[in-house]
Amino acid sequence: MPKTVLTIGSQRFADSIKNMFSPLGISIISDTGENQIKSICKIGGIHAVIYDDDHFRCGKKNLRCKILETLSETKVKFIVVSSRKSLTAVREAKQWGASDFIIRPFNYREFFSRFRAIIEGKQRIVCMGGGTGLFQILIGLKRLPNILLTSIVSMSDDGGSSGKLRSSFGILPPGDIRRSLVALSNAPQIMNELMQFRFQRGGHFSGHNLGNLFLTALTEIKGSVPEAVRTISDILNTQGIVFPVTDNLTTLCARFEDGSVIEGESKIDLAEDRNPDLSIQEIWHEPQTKCTTDAFSSIVNSDYVIIGPGDLYTSVITNFLVKAIPEALLETRAKKIYICNLMTKPGETSHYNAFRHIKEIVRYMKGDYLNSIILSNTKLSAKAMQEYAQKHQRPVSLDGLQKLSKITKAKVIIADVGHETELVRHDSLKIMNEVAKLIKG
Repeated sequence: MPKTVLTIGSQRFADSIKNMFSPLGISIISDTGENQIKSICKIGGIHAVIYDDDHFRCGKKNLRCKILETLSETKVKFIVVSSRKSLTAVREAKQWGASDFIIRPFNYREFFSRFRAIIEGKQRIVCMGGGTGLFQILIGLKRLPNILLTSIVSMSDDGGSSGKLRSSFGILPPGDIRRSLVALSNAPQIMNELMQFRFQRGGHFSGHNLGNLFLTALTEIKGSVPEAVRTISDILNTQGIVFPVTDNLTTLCARFEDGSVIEGESKIDLAEDRNPDLSIQEIWHEPQTKCTTDAFSSIVNSDYVIIGPGDLYTSVITNFLVKAIPEALLETRAKKIYICNLMTKPGETSHYNAFRHIKEIVRYMKGDYLNSIILSNTKLSAKAMQEYAQKHQRPVSLDGLQKLSKITKAKVIIADVGHETELVRHDSLKIMNEVAKLIKG
């Protein structure tokens, strides 16, 4: 059955929506004058409303309030489009009952993905993290039907190719963004291989990743990393959306139990020239940074938020240090799922069991917002255990779970979600199946 959408706003706005949606068989009805209220009241045949808030903010505040009140009363699904890059604006739209808040100028592919999720009743799943953990989760979850995936990526990486480009060009580190884009890509395999290709020779090129260079070049052309990401998303035809958690450069800092302070994600991660068994007592950003409006809106308007897996502090908790992310997790009605790591990490979590991982997640989230926790009971091969022991890594123990009720009310799921081979990581399909069970209830 063809969908009918009502646009409320300027004629220019209505025309832009009509040009975007008409080829897709969606009927667009527009209203720009004083008849908005009457049109909304006769909303029976309307499947959704796209509301242009900019058109009513100056000189039409009374009409604006009436329109939003009527939309709220009719319970129709509606999207607020605005040029206000403000968390307050997102909160205000949510209070009125909006299903989403989209910032203009918007990318057509991204806009339509978010619109379809609303009009088709898709589950909106936000994944937060970084590194290979986030990559593995996205690879699996994109197989699920009737969902919209959004990857919110940490921006703390300062090592390797990402660190060099960050230092040379003053841009956000592109590595974790690139991984998310490739994970969600529907482009031909050769394009994905190119995005992941790392130069092994060539002087200044050695060590650099082609996808990172591509993102850097597009950032120079487009003027920002978020716009570069949108452009590559179009090229890769991504099955989902990728947002950096912040658009400001910052440095991750950690204080260890001996009082020493290490600055830089890569130095914390590598644990060189220090005792790798020392625990992290506190971790923070310098300077403090705030989340993007896109990231905030995605979390607030999501149905599920999946946290982890990934290096506990440098890939996962680093996102919670970004200003307004804990507030977004508090304010959203989404169910929060934490996927705990399989192995300990020297320099970060040398002697951590599952309880300690979860305790730190709850601590930096600034509250017990978790609904479900997925822990692994995968039996690893003897060869894998031996090889990881040589790296001073061991499986995350399930000891101490009886104490969990003191810090969280979350449901604990213990399942076979890991690979059983020498390379220990979460199995994308196994994780997909566990998440699917949670979504189905």
